[in-house]
Amino acid sequence: MPAQQNRSRARERNNVLNRPEFISLNQPMRSSHEGRSSVKRYSGQSGQQQQPLPNDSKESVQLPEEDCMQLNPSFKGIAINSLLAIDICLSKRMGVCASSSSTWHSARPIIKLIGVTGHGVPWIGGTVFCLTKSSTSAGQEVLLNLLFALILDLLVVAAVQKLVKRKGPSEVMPGLLDYIVMDVFAFPAGQASRAAMVTRFFFSHLVLAVPLRILLVIWAGVIGISRVMIGRHYLTDVFCGFFIGYLQFNLVELLWLPAGTCQFLISVIPI
Repeated sequence: MPAQQNRSRARERNNVLNRPEFISLNQPMRSSHEGRSSVKRYSGQSGQQQQPLPNDSKESVQLPEEDCMQLNPSFKGIAINSLLAIDICLSKRMGVCASSSSTWHSARPIIKLIGVTGHGVPWIGGTVFCLTKSSTSAGQEVLLNLLFALILDLLVVAAVQKLVKRKGPSEVMPGLLDYIVMDVFAFPAGQASRAAMVTRFFFSHLVLAVPLRILLVIWAGVIGISRVMIGRHYLTDVFCGFFIGYLQFNLVELLWLPAGTCQFLISVIPI
């Protein structure tokens, strides 16, 4: 008997199915109901062991709606976001004079001087000076309507900038002249709108040769590019500024002051 018991123990010890990794094969199969009940029992026991989360942690897990990813964005949203991304990328690359560490930082004073040629203060001051020196009624009519157009441009650009409050691509502080004409924010570009409006005004009311017309168009385009190069505006700010200036000229033509009204205003206002 002891010899048989020793043989049976040795046989069980040498059996491959008695190894730990094969123990589950020797156990009888359980039904799916028993498996679910055991899982529920285990989850219930683990749930009892875990402490409930406080309300603060539950609230902190919930993200605000604007931070959540939209799994099915609309085509319009995708197009707008793509255009804004392209606008930001191109504006950053074109801002070669935005700071002292930029590649063209040595040309920044010249680029800023180009932008001053489209500023509102020199244009309004120059128009008032020419108005005081003009002696013909036709010249006074054109200059007074130009002054009205420049003031309208300042008010429209300042109102839109105050409404949108878009900052520029670089941390460029506005200058003294910008604060005077309320050109503080980026959208739309005030110099661009003024350049477009003045260009159309000169095309319509001044007799200019073809080379001068080409120079005016080039000047307006250089004004817009210079505002992007110094990091003051995005490309969309400049394009929208051109568009606003184009529409402003149509409004000025609609509200054109005739010669009689201009003479009355000149006689009333001491210029």
